[in-house]
Amino acid sequence: MQGNIYESYLFLIAVIITLLILSALISSSETSLTGASRARLITMINSGHRGAKRVWNLLEQPKKFIGAILLTNNLVNILASTIITAFFITLYGDQGAVYATIIMTILVVIFGEIIPKSIAISKPTETAIFLSFFVTAVVKVFFPLVAILQFIVDLFFRIFGIKAKGIVDEDTARDELRGAIHVSHQHGAVVKDERDRLGGLLDLRDLDVSEVMIHRKDITMMDIDMPPRELISRILRTPHTRVPLYRDDKENIIGVLHAKDVLRAISESPSGMDSIDVSKIMRKPWYIPDTTAVTDQLNKFLSRRNHFAIVVDEYGVVQGLITLEDILEEIVGDIRDEHDLEIPGLRRQPDGSYVVDGKITVRDLNRKTDWRLPDDEYTTIAGLVMHESRIIPERGQSFVFFGVRFEILERERNQIKRLRLSLLPKEIS
Repeated sequence: MQGNIYESYLFLIAVIITLLILSALISSSETSLTGASRARLITMINSGHRGAKRVWNLLEQPKKFIGAILLTNNLVNILASTIITAFFITLYGDQGAVYATIIMTILVVIFGEIIPKSIAISKPTETAIFLSFFVTAVVKVFFPLVAILQFIVDLFFRIFGIKAKGIVDEDTARDELRGAIHVSHQHGAVVKDERDRLGGLLDLRDLDVSEVMIHRKDITMMDIDMPPRELISRILRTPHTRVPLYRDDKENIIGVLHAKDVLRAISESPSGMDSIDVSKIMRKPWYIPDTTAVTDQLNKFLSRRNHFAIVVDEYGVVQGLITLEDILEEIVGDIRDEHDLEIPGLRRQPDGSYVVDGKITVRDLNRKTDWRLPDDEYTTIAGLVMHESRIIPERGQSFVFFGVRFEILERERNQIKRLRLSLLPKEIS
């Protein structure tokens, strides 16, 4: 008789342990599948990993695997609680239900939830792959019942007008990429330059050419009616390989002269530079609207043999120019060669402040300082100050915007030329 009681105890313990193991597997499956990296899975699938393919198939049908996991988890936990409650009631009467509730709560929370989910969180992708065969089997076994439950849920959603999104939209995916890059940088897996380049690539979609172009005030232009020798000499002295040519008025750009074409013409001319007809070797200007998306312009640059475009507004007025290099610099930062002129636009001071040119873009400043100044309504630092202050400030005035002090050091006519920027210490609340 006593032996039978011991056997019953051992059988009960074995059943409870088995159910707790199942609960742990199901809990870790849920956590790992929802936290698995889709990017890593795709890479592993491309290399022929079968487990990653099983995980991907499950993630492609989230309603099925989530429904099966939740159903199985509840069945296992309820079954374990029912068995141990019935056993304790036979031993202690009505108080046994209280004892069983306390014991099962502790066991389920520790061994069925906290421990397995903590393991899954630490390595979600690896855990999901390890448990993918188990989860696939659970989904197949409970598919009919899950389908019925899902029908009831969908009916409930339709009655109350609730729309459930099953596909991650593009903006969400890009935000996840940004977050992953930021976290990787914080943990040292990605250095600052790599973070900036990856972030710059993601930012291209949000930019128009007007935010990237060289402004018309900074364009080097030449009058085509100058004597050929003087014109060509000036072009060869500039650091640029392409120079716009105008006639009568700088708004009237009639061509673009490439330095290679000039050198070729000089080498082929029997009487030197004086006999060169610049109008015959210049190239037709390519005009684009200032609202063109940077990604679209990048594709156009890559698809045609012209990497230089004149930017105009809706009235046809020249606003600036953009080159392939300007767009690439948005990704990789400044590209300079031995012919470029060094333009000191940002200088760090001994006290930690920065002296910057007003035409420095907010994006470039954020990249170099790791600040988070917004740039939705303006492009340059001068534009930020005028937009936020609603005035054209005088020399010596200072303002505080977004936790940064802006002091006007130099103003020329209506243009802010130089500023001092100081990051204010954050207030401790």
